[in-house]
Amino acid sequence: MTATTLQSITPLSTSATDLLTPDQVAATLGLSHRTLAAWRSSRRNPLPYVKVGSRVRYRPKDVSTWLESRTHSAATSARNEQ
Repeated sequence: MTATTLQSITPLSTSATDLLTPDQVAATLGLSHRTLAAWRSSRRNPLPYVKVGSRVRYRPKDVSTWLESRTHSAATSARNEQ
């Protein structure tokens, strides 16, 4: 690579310190880390995660987006029940 090519590469927006461990996400969601592991292996809940070698990490924005997608209002629930 040339110096020009290296300068044109933009840095990653998420650093390794911004990533959350399964234990941190589980504690935030009130779940066990085993539940998150079961979700990953069964693909039951599509909570995005990142594999770093053999380790699993979560980006905070992905967890927030996933939570927002799971939010239901009373009006939505009432329409679905009819």
